[in-house]
Amino acid sequence: MTSELSSIRVIFNADDFGFTRDVNEGIVEAHRIGVLKATTLMANGAAFEHAVARAREIPTLDVGVHLVMVQGNSVMSPERALPATLQDLACALMRRELAVYDEARAQVRKIVGAGIQPSHIDTHKHTHLFPPVLDAVARVAREFGIPWVRRPFDYGTSRGAGIAKQLVTTGMKLMRPRFNDALRDLRMTDYFTGFQVTGKLGTAEMIETLERLPPGLTEFMCHPGKCGPELQNAPTRLKESRAVELAALTSADVKRVIERRGIELTDYRSALIGW
Repeated sequence: MTSELSSIRVIFNADDFGFTRDVNEGIVEAHRIGVLKATTLMANGAAFEHAVARAREIPTLDVGVHLVMVQGNSVMSPERALPATLQDLACALMRRELAVYDEARAQVRKIVGAGIQPSHIDTHKHTHLFPPVLDAVARVAREFGIPWVRRPFDYGTSRGAGIAKQLVTTGMKLMRPRFNDALRDLRMTDYFTGFQVTGKLGTAEMIETLERLPPGLTEFMCHPGKCGPELQNAPTRLKESRAVELAALTSADVKRVIERRGIELTDYRSALIGW
């Protein structure tokens, strides 16, 4: 837990850096003129090299690892596709058909080999809720000196969330004891938010969430991007919604709420200092 419990600190962190070039440009814009401070990079993303080049140009953007165990191709064996869905991943894990640690290590090594020292790690589709993936994440985090791991348990209940997302959020929280045990010597933020409103995160929803954040350090997960041709043709349901999130992250109204509440914007590298 953070030692600055009297203050509200927020890390706006964007998933999917490296997914497409228009997603990359949206993340960069959200950082340059908005409130975004951090992002996580997909080692198997189609725009990985473009993301690495943009990260080198913008050293203030705090880059971590967005570990991918579902969708896209393996980094360890590029000719092989990863499981297509969470159900497929669960079956592969039960049958021990996926070398989870080896794949995780290959992805982190690719990012480190590109000259990026990750400060934090999370997973695409929150797959580290599966115990074998969680164990692999903890192992590579220790091996590569990555101090922060995402705590994927949404704070509270958002009025913008549907019933299904609220039920999933409640179920996910049953994993807390396993998480705390596996990551006991690693860092996690006090709170996490953004899951329940994924795909529905506009300016109003962002403000509503910021208005009710408690003291402590919160990761605010987001998925900004520019809805260009690459994203339109990409295999994802998050398309036009990324442009809506980009508008929220650069909104003057959002910035005013942050200033009025005295919220401190930070990133993982800075949050580690004095922990």
